[in-house]
Amino acid sequence: MRRIVQPGPPARRRIDWVEARGRAFAFTLQAGLPLLEAARRGFAAEGFGGGVLNFSGGSLGPLAYVMPALSKTGANAAFYSDTIRPAGLTRLKVGAMTLGSRDRAPFFHCHALWSEACGRAGGGHILPEETMVAESFEVKAFGVDGAVFTAEPDPETNFRLFGPVASTATGAPATSRAVALRLRPNQDFAGALETFCRERGIISARLHGGVGSIIGARFVDGRQVEPFATEMTVRSGALVKGADGAPEAELDVALVDYLGGLAEGRLSRGDNPVLMTIELVLEVKEGR
Repeated sequence: MRRIVQPGPPARRRIDWVEARGRAFAFTLQAGLPLLEAARRGFAAEGFGGGVLNFSGGSLGPLAYVMPALSKTGANAAFYSDTIRPAGLTRLKVGAMTLGSRDRAPFFHCHALWSEACGRAGGGHILPEETMVAESFEVKAFGVDGAVFTAEPDPETNFRLFGPVASTATGAPATSRAVALRLRPNQDFAGALETFCRERGIISARLHGGVGSIIGARFVDGRQVEPFATEMTVRSGALVKGADGAPEAELDVALVDYLGGLAEGRLSRGDNPVLMTIELVLEVKEGR
C-alpha cells in the first residue's frame, strides 16, 4: 500500500474516537453571513455546539481557499498553496464540513468542489475567515452531543488538526448512537473503518461528514489519481453487512490533487491510505 513518511513519530493510537449521541437534520445556511457563522447558527438552533455537514449545491462569494501543494520547507509531508480568491460567485458542487473549535472559538474544516464565475471547475480547502454565503442554501447535518472536534497540534504531521475530544453532554435532542473519529496517516480509509467497526460489533453504520486527504486515489472502476497530495470530501458513505457478515465500507468521494486534477467516484477497499487525516462521524444502526 502506498505510504508517505511524515515528519514526526507516528502516534501509537491510529484512530482517535469518542462515543457520543447525535441526530441528523437539515438547515439553511443564510445568505450574507460568514460561512462559519452561518454553520454555527444552524447547529445552535438545533441545540448542538458542533458536528458535521454535507452539501450538494449552494453558492459562496467571496470565497477564499487553498489547494494541496508540495512542501517548500520539508517541515510537512505536503502543504497548502497560497490563498486563492476567485472573482464573483462560486457555485458549489459537493462538499463536507466539520464544525468544531480552535482556541476555544468556533472553527471549521471544509473541503469542496465547485464551479467559479469564469467557468473554471475547481476545488480545495475553504478558509473560514474570508468566505461568505452568497445565496441561502440547505445542507444536511449531523449534530454531536458528548464530543467536539478540537484543533490541536499534531506532532506526527506537524499540522494543527481536528480530532474528537470528549465533552460534557448538554442534553441536546439526540436520537442515535454516534462515534466521532479521526483517522491518522498511512492506513487504508475503508480498511481502518471496517476494522474499527468489526472490533466493536458494529455491522451497519452511516457516515456523516468526511473531510481529509488520501494518498492519490484508486477507484472501483479502475481510474487512478497519481499525484499524492489531495484534499478529499466524502459525498456519501456507509458500513454495510458483507457476504461474510463483517462490515464493508462503501465510500463515494470527491477530491482535488495538488496539480489541480479533479476526481469523483467510489473508492476501492484496501488501496486508499490516509495522507494527513480524515475526520467523520459514524451513526451506528443499532441491532444490525
